[in-house]
Amino acid sequence: METTLTLQDILTANEKIKNLLKRTPVVECPTLKDLTGNTIFFKLENLQKTGSFKIRGALNKIANLSDEEKKAGVIASSAGNHAQGVALGAAAKGIKATIVMPATAPLAKIAATRSYGAEVILEGTVYDDAYKKACEIQKQTGATFLHPFDDKYVIAGQGTIGLEILEDIPDVDIVLVPIGGGGIIAGIAKAIKSLKPNTKIIGIESANAASMNEALLKKEVYEISSKPTIADGIAVRKVGTETFKIAKEYVDEIITVTEDEIAKAILFLMEKSKVVAEGAGATPLAAILSNKIKEKDKKICAVISGGNIDINLIERVLNKALLLEGRRYSFSIELADKVGEMSKVVSKICELNANILSVNQTLYTPNIGITSQEATFVLECFGEEHKNEIKRSLEELGYSPY
Repeated sequence: METTLTLQDILTANEKIKNLLKRTPVVECPTLKDLTGNTIFFKLENLQKTGSFKIRGALNKIANLSDEEKKAGVIASSAGNHAQGVALGAAAKGIKATIVMPATAPLAKIAATRSYGAEVILEGTVYDDAYKKACEIQKQTGATFLHPFDDKYVIAGQGTIGLEILEDIPDVDIVLVPIGGGGIIAGIAKAIKSLKPNTKIIGIESANAASMNEALLKKEVYEISSKPTIADGIAVRKVGTETFKIAKEYVDEIITVTEDEIAKAILFLMEKSKVVAEGAGATPLAAILSNKIKEKDKKICAVISGGNIDINLIERVLNKALLLEGRRYSFSIELADKVGEMSKVVSKICELNANILSVNQTLYTPNIGITSQEATFVLECFGEEHKNEIKRSLEELGYSPY
């Protein structure tokens, strides 16, 4: 397969798949203008069919398969979003699909992939484990392998996002794009730089799996050691050879974001913009909120690449984000084991207009005196200032929150 991607490849992909997709909106976020001094737009690929941009590349790849390749069936490896795109695209063409996913993939992504009619096999803990297993199965079965990012047709399909961004924001200055294996940023960067070379393309990676950043620093593709991340959609240890080449030529900068920064971005999107984003999709906003974008008075488009977050994970992510923002306060204190002590603490908390979400008392901890109890509270606060006021008031009562 030819690996040199051209603008014409992306334009051709657009014609082939545009009627099979949703034309996702670009929306401005006025709240961020005051915070950042820039005009911020979101490209809402979380509203795409299957909840992710990945269907673009999958549909374009399937549209370019030969009859023999279709007859052999298709196999793919995916952390979840490519899986759904391949499953849906294959089902529409009557092609048998087998998808290998990490066992750690969100349950929602696994269930959705199965619902589109694909056979799902779970293997390993990250995308790279699933990829190795898929290659083994492909050799055994002769199925056609559909790579999730290192494929010209897949990259061209993802590049259609860039065309749409330029249609909606012709004078965009900066585009922020998540990076996993590099397919989405390679496609968007090629499309936008070909048509508007002065637009800055910034890639955003999880600090726990910054494979493209490391590859560019070392000037070669290699497998990094990664850590677990809530941005599971971009948890890739080794970027693609072709995506690396394109990123090296067209990507201006790469920024990494932490787990805490991603959690805060998910909360912001949900609360302020009414947008549900998965960890990978929230990484561009994480870079903005953590003041890692230094430019001012620019038009910036952040690509919210997907919204397939596990419902069970949302609760944990939002709880962590609220704790980080001081809107929840978790602490323990040592109480004298006598009547009225708990009442005194609870009365003070209520007087300060904090809401008690949970409280637990125990005698059975080695860190307190024999005549004491430990009480652990989780409170709902207005913010960091309110949290600190509560802490000071408890200290004035003679307690030492820890």
